[in-house]
Amino acid sequence: MQFSTFPIDDALGVILAHSLATKDGLLKKGRMLGHDDIGALGAAGHRSVMGARLEPGDVTEDEAAARVARAIAGGNVRVAEAFTGRANLFAEAAGVLRIDTGRLLALNRLHEGLTVATLAPYDRIADADMLATIKIITFAVPEGIVAEAETMADGPVLSVAPFEAKTAGLVLTSLRHTKDSVLIKRQRVMRNRLESMGSTLGAVETVAHDTAAVRDAIKGMQGRGFDPILVFAASAITDRGDVIPAALEAAGGQIVHLGMPVDPGNLLMMGELDGRDVIGVPSCAGSPKLNGFDWVLERRLAGIAVGSDELTAMCVGGLLKEISSRPQPREGDI
Repeated sequence: MQFSTFPIDDALGVILAHSLATKDGLLKKGRMLGHDDIGALGAAGHRSVMGARLEPGDVTEDEAAARVARAIAGGNVRVAEAFTGRANLFAEAAGVLRIDTGRLLALNRLHEGLTVATLAPYDRIADADMLATIKIITFAVPEGIVAEAETMADGPVLSVAPFEAKTAGLVLTSLRHTKDSVLIKRQRVMRNRLESMGSTLGAVETVAHDTAAVRDAIKGMQGRGFDPILVFAASAITDRGDVIPAALEAAGGQIVHLGMPVDPGNLLMMGELDGRDVIGVPSCAGSPKLNGFDWVLERRLAGIAVGSDELTAMCVGGLLKEISSRPQPREGDI
């Protein structure tokens, strides 16, 4: 591509770099000049124009954007028609956004004329949300760059893992001083969370904050086929030997990971029983405000694995801005 200032009598086929006025109106940036355009510009007193002339092997901005967009789009992603060097990608399902960040970074480092911007990995997505935009900075890029981008993509870089319709069981524990209003609110908030992602709350059981009682409640939820099993304790989990983790192990399950580097949400337990998720819910999830439990629940309802590696990786961005201050000292019993 040749980018320069061209005399009017040598500007046929040049792509305008900047909009220019004529007696008949405005010739907009990005227009490829034809014979009539040259005449109109000359009649308006223009003696030269700044722009780009394509050369053999150049790929126009719209074609380049469209090809890269198609190369990176995965499941449940729609590619919109390219315009002015831009192609946008949209979700075709509600779920969680998955991105191969390594290949995305490599694409953006391939050539300064090629840019791909996305939402953050694992963002919660609604149907029809815009997920990414591919913008070609220059009026064209070499065919070799576009072809290399397509090869680097080598399959979807960006996709949406759709929410699965599941039926959850909720175990609430109660201490002598636990208020009924707290238990009612926790049930309501959990139900709303699940329903917002297409799942349902199948059963709720309130038991004493006691290892044996919680064990029996977990086994009961297991027997009824609920998944996930959510255990919301009257007192926050502080150790693997505490009531909720001990009850899970007594029921025959295992602790996958205790705690998470997300605040609020630190005191979460990720567990498993007979292939079902058992999640010890942190106290902050009693509020509908975003917290670490939301990140875990969203991914699991979208069929995305959440183990120790995934939980510890949540440290980046894990200090949630929604909370302006942190409780001091450690949050106590409800």
